Amino acid sequence: MDNVDLDVIRQVVAWRAAGRGVVLGTVTRTWGSAPRPVGSMVAVRDDGRIAGSVSGGCIEDDLITKVRNGALSLTHPGLQRWGVGAEEATRFGLPCGGTLELMLEPLSNASMIDELLACLDRGERVCRTLDLATGAVVLSPALAGADLLTLDEKNLVTHHGPQWRLLIIGAGQMTQYLASMALSLDYQVLICDPREEYADAFRLAGTTLTREMPDDVVTAFAPDGHSAVVALTHDPKLDDLALMEALKSPAFYVGAIGSRVNQSKRKARLAEHFGLTSAQLVRLHGPVGLHIGARTPPEIALSILAHMTAERYGVSLSGSQLRSGNEGACAV
Repeated sequence: MDNVDLDVIRQVVAWRAAGRGVVLGTVTRTWGSAPRPVGSMVAVRDDGRIAGSVSGGCIEDDLITKVRNGALSLTHPGLQRWGVGAEEATRFGLPCGGTLELMLEPLSNASMIDELLACLDRGERVCRTLDLATGAVVLSPALAGADLLTLDEKNLVTHHGPQWRLLIIGAGQMTQYLASMALSLDYQVLICDPREEYADAFRLAGTTLTREMPDDVVTAFAPDGHSAVVALTHDPKLDDLALMEALKSPAFYVGAIGSRVNQSKRKARLAEHFGLTSAQLVRLHGPVGLHIGARTPPEIALSILAHMTAERYGVSLSGSQLRSGNEGACAV
């Protein structure tokens, strides 16, 4: 679940608390190209107010019209499709040939939306099972590796909460920017810094701070293919401890701050003292982030998250797009 869909749930809870009727739409399938992925949400209030987005706006406009005309006076969940043909796809703002299917769900107390939001506010991952015959919902802990959404004749099963994890080593100024941006990109963020002078002053809602040693934290974190580890302390005693464990893991992204010269020295240390192989060391992104001319901490944080996003989606980048290690004093 991305941050946009969490905002939809917050708005739905507020509307229902005010006594308004709400229909929740969840993207269950797409064909061809579609603006939003499966699992994305849109909500329409009984007077046509809307929260969220699943298209360029035309599907939302059609939903608003249907609500105002009483066409969505649903008593139980039901499917609706837009863009079945090229002409209709164009009308509803979908790329030519694109088709989008929504499960439209009239919300009630049985929908467990308030309870879902409470779980998400605690940082939990939740499985929501919707009974298509009755509209009743059951919430349960999400299972690791489960599909984001499954639909059969009886149930719509969706998983909510952070789909990606980020472990940041160091609680300095740059971490504030990197962590806050990562939260909006659907990351669960853990920060590790055993140094009192940094950890004591660090505060960022929605993140967790630990003062344990980095190697122990990485081991407990157990990085998987949806995990990233970024070392930002500039202290080899801390960064190297984290990297020696992270580079052995299936983490999709491992990066470290430091100039090109320092990265070469780091790799030599990791090979000599910790026995990392060439195949493991080549996975280390350093200098960390994309080459966008970044100078300030927020710009550098943006470059790191841009690189992480490219890695998430398997986008191949040329050498000129990666940091050369000589751009700016920080040389990240």
